[in-house]
Amino acid sequence: MTGPGQSLDHLGRRRVVLTGIGMVTPAGCDLDTFTDTVMAGRPTAAPVTRFDPSRLPTRFACQVSGFDPGRYLSGKDLRRADLFAQYALCAALDALADAGTPSCAPVRGGIVCGSSFGGAHSYAVQALNCRDRGPTEVSPLTTTLLIPNSAAAFIGMKLDWHGPSITLSTACASGIDAISTGVGLIRDGRCDLVLAGATDSAGVSEVMMAAFCQSDALSTRNDDVATASRPFSVGRDGYVMGEGAAFLALEPLDGALDRGARIYAEIAGTAQSTDSHHLTAPNPTGKWVTTCMNTAITDAGLTCADIGSINAHGPSTPLGDAMEARALIAAFDGAPPPVTSSKGVFGHLMGASGAAEAAVAALTVYRGLVPPTAGHEKLAEDCEGLDVVTGGAPRYTGCLPVLSNSFGLGGQNSCVILAPPGYRSLS
Repeated sequence: MTGPGQSLDHLGRRRVVLTGIGMVTPAGCDLDTFTDTVMAGRPTAAPVTRFDPSRLPTRFACQVSGFDPGRYLSGKDLRRADLFAQYALCAALDALADAGTPSCAPVRGGIVCGSSFGGAHSYAVQALNCRDRGPTEVSPLTTTLLIPNSAAAFIGMKLDWHGPSITLSTACASGIDAISTGVGLIRDGRCDLVLAGATDSAGVSEVMMAAFCQSDALSTRNDDVATASRPFSVGRDGYVMGEGAAFLALEPLDGALDRGARIYAEIAGTAQSTDSHHLTAPNPTGKWVTTCMNTAITDAGLTCADIGSINAHGPSTPLGDAMEARALIAAFDGAPPPVTSSKGVFGHLMGASGAAEAAVAALTVYRGLVPPTAGHEKLAEDCEGLDVVTGGAPRYTGCLPVLSNSFGLGGQNSCVILAPPGYRSLS
């Protein structure tokens, strides 16, 4: 790989770095709180308070608390913006501020936002209004509340940017796919600054939690919510529903160096693959996940020996964790580096999970610390071969490249490699 003063990577593309992080998550609505919570491995699952969950088999979730949309949204805009869009706007603008509010020509600023559900909760509310009270009681704001691209639109209007504004939905892979798309906009020379991330809030609603309960996807550890999300551990019985948003400020390496920006990590490689196996169950062999990981490592100009740790998808489901363990062992020739799963702390943020976990991976690169996997008690037999980071403190590995994984319903697989700027392959 080229040195830190050179602007092109091993394939002759503009090198892309991460200079800002913005979070609205159950682990914190500011970066310092989020970092402290994740690095300490403190789980955030708690009884649901947004609605009465007493009729559900699962009565807990990881909910956002302390969120103040009034920092960026007026009363009028609050009425027009679904909660998922409010989360996105605040996380995106916080990422820009964390980057030092770099300037760019309005036509050179890009926005890429992923989401699994968009404004599905607003649609459900208005559908009930229509059924129970009549069509004249449906809010005229329904369209703007539910359209998935409203989150990116609010960000663009707030910044007065006129470059690409892209909304995508690849289920729980949406966050990494948004980052990959943003990287591509900079590599291709179309943008000089991109806010890329993802957001979801509808998961913590009665109808969505009921749907996931009906499919046996959620943990039912109502008497032990702190360890309900237990990635790769014995006794795992499903994931914990979460919500939130995470955004990253991305820019070319040369521009970041010119303005003396703090650089968390370089986005060195990305990849996608598809199982084409089942709408909800992963391919048990993990074959195409292994392919995705190896492709991302190659795209970064690295080898498996360069990867210092893995931020796994690790949803805490029986099928998902076992598949990922098999894929990791195959990808790393039987000896994967240390593994963590952030879902033990803040649950499954649906479409936003990949963006939040990529942010954790960037912090790992920047600090050289792999956070512990909250809730993990004992390695399950079907996950043998993994070195899962556990305990109440992070593990020091040094500032090395990190692989972050996200897999979504429909067989969507996405991986991203974050590395110290100028990292040179050990091969």
